[in-house]
Amino acid sequence: MKYRYIYAFLALAMVFFVASADAQNKSSKKKQAAKTTKTTKPAKPAAKPAAKQPEKKAAEPATTQDTTNKGNALTEEIVVTTAYKPVLADAVKIRINPDLSDKTPFKAPLTYVTLDKRLERNTDIKQLDPMKMPKEVDSVPSNNYARLGLGNFKTTYGEFYVNNGQNESLQIGAFGKHLGQSGTNMNKQNEMTDEVGGFVKGITGDNTFSARIKYNRLGTYFYGFNQADPPGAFSPDAQHFNTVSGEAEVTKNFKGEENELTYAVKLDGYVWNNAYYAHESNLVLTGFLNETVKQFYAGLGASLDLSTQKDSLYSFNNSILRLNPYLKFQGDNYKIDAGLNLAREFGYSGRVFIFPAAKLEYQIIPKYVRIFVEARGDVNKTSLRDFADENPFIGQNISIINSVDKLDVSAGLKGTIIPGLGFKVDVFRNSIKNLPMFISNFNSSGKNNPFTVVYDGGNSRVTGLNGELTYRASDTFDIFGRVEFRNYSLATEAEPWNLPKFKLTMGTAFHVTPKLTINATLLYRGSAFDRTDIRSLTPGGPVFTPTIVTIKGFADLNGGVEYRLNDRFSIFGQVNNILNTTNQVWLYYPNYGFNIFGGVGFHF
Repeated sequence: MKYRYIYAFLALAMVFFVASADAQNKSSKKKQAAKTTKTTKPAKPAAKPAAKQPEKKAAEPATTQDTTNKGNALTEEIVVTTAYKPVLADAVKIRINPDLSDKTPFKAPLTYVTLDKRLERNTDIKQLDPMKMPKEVDSVPSNNYARLGLGNFKTTYGEFYVNNGQNESLQIGAFGKHLGQSGTNMNKQNEMTDEVGGFVKGITGDNTFSARIKYNRLGTYFYGFNQADPPGAFSPDAQHFNTVSGEAEVTKNFKGEENELTYAVKLDGYVWNNAYYAHESNLVLTGFLNETVKQFYAGLGASLDLSTQKDSLYSFNNSILRLNPYLKFQGDNYKIDAGLNLAREFGYSGRVFIFPAAKLEYQIIPKYVRIFVEARGDVNKTSLRDFADENPFIGQNISIINSVDKLDVSAGLKGTIIPGLGFKVDVFRNSIKNLPMFISNFNSSGKNNPFTVVYDGGNSRVTGLNGELTYRASDTFDIFGRVEFRNYSLATEAEPWNLPKFKLTMGTAFHVTPKLTINATLLYRGSAFDRTDIRSLTPGGPVFTPTIVTIKGFADLNGGVEYRLNDRFSIFGQVNNILNTTNQVWLYYPNYGFNIFGGVGFHF
């Protein structure tokens, strides 16, 4: 706006200058004294045409005007003596520096890939895919180890384990273990356990196969007797049990395909004998087929259990054939198993049984608590090896009668209370025919003090409660516990011989540091009853009176510690029966007192 006025003023001055020069040329004959004036009023008539200079027609009169004396004489002459000098104001400088930083936002190139996958419902209860185990940070770069230890009670301990290394498709290895002790409370209170075996396991494209073979030997003595009525010259007889066992299995790998057919076949067996005449052999072939159709699982399980049992007074063929057809349903919050268990004995018995095999689970609190109900039944084959594993002081010619779980019903809850804290609790009621129980069978000579087996001749009823709790606070600390309550209602026997009504088991493992680990276990067993013959002297000779004896309850506290010196060597220690109690699991057979042993381990 300021420069526009300056340009207009300059144009006006030029008009004055041109007009004055033209007037001087045409009036040269009438020279007069120059009259100087600074007034600009006469220039106003000429300024009006100059304002319209852009229009050509309006400017022509100002340039062709005749100023000569052709009828009209000039009345005033104007002489401009100075040139117009325009004065411009100082320029206004913009003092703003440019922003040289690049603030253009970065836009990453986007790539879209479509998934060619069918939409499926994933809210149903289904089997989870196995998760790959993460690598252990502090793992030893070898899977082989050996341990040796010594302790009081002439304790000798040894253990080893070797395999072919970290191979996901094939594992081959061997293992062995030895533990021997000799107590001082009783004569020949000795026990020795030896175990050695090998295994192989492989994974192919569709199947997983495995095989195992093992030899086990347990040696002990019949050292127990009534210390209130000790025999005169007591020399306990020796006893040992040898077992050679093996198994082989082929299983189809689970792939999660629609309408997938899965199967498994397993063959296992053993040969067992003792230091006398008892002998048992067993061969079991089991398998199943399962077809998946959407939410339904239809399948058939079967097993053929072939056994022979021999002793000095008998030789039996005791075998069972089982068939288990079933249907399974799974939904968002429930799981139903419906089936039958068909069992047929053959050999010395030819009975046929049909039992239910049903289970229901329902999720009452999503992801936390489930309720379950189960009803089932089965034939429990009597096994001399199972009896010896539970009570190594059994005698000869044990009677062979298969017990029958006519109907076992249970209901309970299981789930997770908080992360890491899991639980399971259930109540049950079992109806059992020919319930087996151990009783002492000491003879009058005092040379051999074994146990035998009696059966409750009718239908026994067992009711009770089981509870389990596990808590894993972190990778360095976990604890577990199990409690069992039992109540027995028997048909023919006076008491549930050597069957405690209460049992509590607890344990913990604490990794104090990556190198130091501490573990502890606690077992509390309630009181139990046994039946024995109490000898009394009469004029006619000794008389044996059947008497009920109470076996007191006891607590057994054990602990251990292991410290890794480096990646190869470690030291360990184990303390058993810390309370130093004279526990009696079996009548007149006290356990070892306070004992401790320790040693060194080597990883290679």
